[in-house]
Amino acid sequence: MNKALTASKPLLKNLRYLLIMVLVLWGLELIDVLFFKQGLNFLGIRPRTVSGLRGILFAPLLHGGFGHLAANTLPFLVLGFFVMLRGLSSFIQVTATVWLIGGLGIWLTGGANTLHIGASIIIFGYLGYLLARAYFERSMITLMIALFVGLLYGGMIFSVLPIRAGVSWQGHLFGFVGGILAARWGRAPEN
Repeated sequence: MNKALTASKPLLKNLRYLLIMVLVLWGLELIDVLFFKQGLNFLGIRPRTVSGLRGILFAPLLHGGFGHLAANTLPFLVLGFFVMLRGLSSFIQVTATVWLIGGLGIWLTGGANTLHIGASIIIFGYLGYLLARAYFERSMITLMIALFVGLLYGGMIFSVLPIRAGVSWQGHLFGFVGGILAARWGRAPEN
């Protein structure tokens, strides 16, 4: 029992980082609403514009209101938790890969005169990563996680298609692709 408690300490410490990220998202939205009247959202991704490139860095941190952020919070925590099981270093690598590939994909393919924001880029990346990791590793634990995540959030996959106006399907699609690539690049070497 003592070994299990000791082994869980790094995970609990790492989960604090996930919670801190959520607090940062909520803090930024609060500041944006109270002081900037949603003006920070203009720092999102504006496809194929030079100023829109900075949006690659800021878009996942910005939301179109508290409803938008609330809808992203639980999937971010749940999927982020499963990504975090691999350790903080892996979590950072997956998040950075998804953030960059998702943002670049939006910037290259998003509609003219559109603005893209939201943590769903990262959420779809985590989903893609967890599903693809099961494919690449084929271990019992990754398959069980993929099955659970697929049952819980598999319906989200349809959001990678342009079926709903006002939703950045490009962010969902390229976040998902970024997650698959992170799983491919981060898999354990074969013997």
